Amino acid sequence: MTIKATNTLSMQQKDLLLDATRTIAPHWPLDKLIAVNPLWSLVDKPFDDISDELSALAGIKTYMSNETYRAWFDEGKISHHCLTKASEHYDLNEQDALLEHLSQANNLPDSWRNIADLADQHRPANKMSWHDEITHQVSQFCAAHYQQQSPTLRQQNINNELDLYSHWLEVTNEDKGLSIIMGESKLTDFFHNLPTDKEALFALAIEELALDDQALHFYAQALLLDINGWSSYLAYLNWSKGDSNENLAQENHVESLLAIKMAWELVVWRYLKHTSQALHSAIANKWSEQKNAIPALIQTHQDALLTSKTWALALEYSEQKSLHQTLISTPPSSSLAGSARPELQAIFCIDVRSEVFRRALEKQSDKIQTLGFAGFFGLPIEYKAKDSHYVRPQLPGLLQASITVTELTSDKNHVHHQQKEARWHRWGHAAPASFSMVESMGWWYAFKMFKQTLFSQRQEHPANRLAPNTDWQLTQHGLALTDQDKANLAKGILDTIKLTTYAPIIMLVGHGSHTSNNLHAAGLECGACGGQSGEVNVKVLASLLNDDKVRALLNDMGVNIPSDTRFVAALHNTTTDQLTFFDQVEGSKDVDNKMANGFKETGWFEKAQFLAQQERATKLDTALLNASDKQRSKAFSKRANDWSQVNPEWGLANNHSFIIAPRQKTRHLDLEGRSFLHDYNQHNDSGFSILERILTAPMLVTHWINMQYNLSVTDNFKFGCGNKVLHNAVGGNIGVFEGNGGDLRIGLSMQSLNDGQKWMHTPVKLAVYVAAPKTAIEKIAAKHNIVRQLIDNGWLYLFQWEGDKVQRFYQQQWQAQE
Repeated sequence: MTIKATNTLSMQQKDLLLDATRTIAPHWPLDKLIAVNPLWSLVDKPFDDISDELSALAGIKTYMSNETYRAWFDEGKISHHCLTKASEHYDLNEQDALLEHLSQANNLPDSWRNIADLADQHRPANKMSWHDEITHQVSQFCAAHYQQQSPTLRQQNINNELDLYSHWLEVTNEDKGLSIIMGESKLTDFFHNLPTDKEALFALAIEELALDDQALHFYAQALLLDINGWSSYLAYLNWSKGDSNENLAQENHVESLLAIKMAWELVVWRYLKHTSQALHSAIANKWSEQKNAIPALIQTHQDALLTSKTWALALEYSEQKSLHQTLISTPPSSSLAGSARPELQAIFCIDVRSEVFRRALEKQSDKIQTLGFAGFFGLPIEYKAKDSHYVRPQLPGLLQASITVTELTSDKNHVHHQQKEARWHRWGHAAPASFSMVESMGWWYAFKMFKQTLFSQRQEHPANRLAPNTDWQLTQHGLALTDQDKANLAKGILDTIKLTTYAPIIMLVGHGSHTSNNLHAAGLECGACGGQSGEVNVKVLASLLNDDKVRALLNDMGVNIPSDTRFVAALHNTTTDQLTFFDQVEGSKDVDNKMANGFKETGWFEKAQFLAQQERATKLDTALLNASDKQRSKAFSKRANDWSQVNPEWGLANNHSFIIAPRQKTRHLDLEGRSFLHDYNQHNDSGFSILERILTAPMLVTHWINMQYNLSVTDNFKFGCGNKVLHNAVGGNIGVFEGNGGDLRIGLSMQSLNDGQKWMHTPVKLAVYVAAPKTAIEKIAAKHNIVRQLIDNGWLYLFQWEGDKVQRFYQQQWQAQE
């Protein structure tokens, strides 16, 4: 029988708890996986301050070890000049023995300890630790509660959404095994005395643990970071429901998780007080000392991290100096100068992997022009498969879709077959599948595994085959878009791309990956398309721009596309660097003839593919460097099909910059596949509205990608997902466990970051280069808080690039660069 608490929360305490839940950034599920800055909710504070606080709160590492930085210094990756400059920034007075001082091993002080952690310091070695059991129990419960099917542990009305805390308390009160596992008799009795209402639980814990306002916020955030994986997924659930008034009454999932963690803390506190007064007194004394020393704790971590910060800044200075010299050293190419009409234009996603292929394609002819544009091609769409309930977003996670696209025709038998495959696919990726499927299917499934090993084939997500080459229906709020609506949509996109001339063939190139047996496959797709490939986006846009009625309306609106110009949808496979072209219903014969007679004979695309594959082989498999082009291409496809391959591609590893400028300024440069490239010409942007859209959308997406990679490297335990060989899917698509338990893992696996010998990603904050007037940049930063915070709080670097000068914009000031 639960006891109803009489304690109540003050408004101040409610706000502090709510604020703590908002410090956790969302993490998307596996089927919509996109890169996220796991510290996104904290960008209103300086990065250095957040690093100190997180280190003090949970031992989180935002920098590499001093030993790693020193090794990079010895390799020449960090220059002595940049190291001295960084030390001056942090007022290090060790110039005579700077290198020796910075090379000392990190000796970080202890971090904050929750009640369970303090209790574990006195726990016998032969007993399960409080911390491990709490993490395991809460994590397993969340997996059961949030799985797509009705929770198996649910005991009441399955038609009503259960509050996480209430459901956990109901189930835990019936769990007799906790006392046995922990070796603590009558432990479960203490759960019966917890309030059923989470606000009452918070009030009771605040009173018994004597938490003042400073300690409450710090403690609440520490509890959530202690189970950061589930906290991040539940933050996604909060984000996905939105902040509209109609959703205010819905459950705050992160707050419910916090209630569970605090309930466990209260149980441990009470249990120890009941069973061992001496032990409880010792813990209570440490607890009291710790609460009173929070500012001092943060200060000690700040002092201890000073050398690591200096190394990290020196590394960023070194990388930037090298890129500055690259950008300003060589004069721009004169190809396609003036108003000359190119024979082929190819518009790619800004993804760093596109830079390698674009460069390879441009080498084939001066008559080829490539451009970079945000990956979702400006289409605010979600894809709903015809004759199916399946819906998925096709735009960045920061945005909400306003238009639904569905193919006009489909094969119902094909759809039914794909639905069966999807169910099979889901069973095969369940956590116990490796046992249940083999046992259920017997020798037949063993034969299938043997066949896949010897004759591997691509394992494509069934939904990706539900989008045939067809016309599309576009609807908004349930109503079909009119021709004028479509023309307005097309004009908005073309106004942003700002083509000054139109080639006879304009390729719209989305991108996707090609992997097998990969739970994180969506993370290698287009992050700007909601963790999907860009196939649907380019097909829909090409269909719009080839529509005669839309073309006529565009002409009336002042957008004059030559009658001989056709738009061709294509997909760049980032794993194999192959291009796939998609037919269009209207005018497809013209397109096919032009492609066949005009470009396929040139061999441009195949030659570009071979060049790109040769470049990537340097990092992917050096044994392929001596192979013939055909052999190497075949090997790339084989790697992609291999279901045992843990590293089919490096994804966006080693990204470090975002360049917003005309392609002519970088066409002559080898940017090593490390730069996001967005075409932008300030002379075609009166009022700088296009630049404003780029700095408030694509720049944020590239920052998310960059920070996900950085923090997955610096702290793979908290912000990465460990060894992908040990991954098991949770609840179908929620996320992964590493092994059979522990916290939900987020971020990138080690196999996406390290080749077994060295790091393939260098953790440096994104450097953004903008070819635009200073006044325009200043006004946009002043207008948008999030842009100003990222710049002024040191979450990224923003540079103006003009001619042979690069200047940094920081703290509302311009700083000349060497």
